Amino acid sequence: MLSREDFVFTIGYDGASAIVDGRAKKQYGKLSTMELAEEGLYRSAFASAFYEMKKDEGPMKEFIRFFNSKAGTSYTKAEELQRLFGVNLEEVSRAIVL
Repeated sequence: MLSREDFVFTIGYDGASAIVDGRAKKQYGKLSTMELAEEGLYRSAFASAFYEMKKDEGPMKEFIRFFNSKAGTSYTKAEELQRLFGVNLEEVSRAIVL
């Protein structure tokens, strides 16, 4: 299982490995979901909320409200944004940080 920071900054997969943007992870890895959203890193903010959903749905609801207000959209479910941002929790054996 990937750490939250690795998952949030995963840019793709190579077989059973996640490819992680190391520069973005280093710069923004400690930010909360909403701090990422306020920085304009919507995909990363969504990935953070999606990762946290298994424990708490609050960050996802807050992100959806925030994103809709900024984008002028009316999304209501994480599944809709999952497709928009191309985020899915995959089983991987390791992370490769570039």
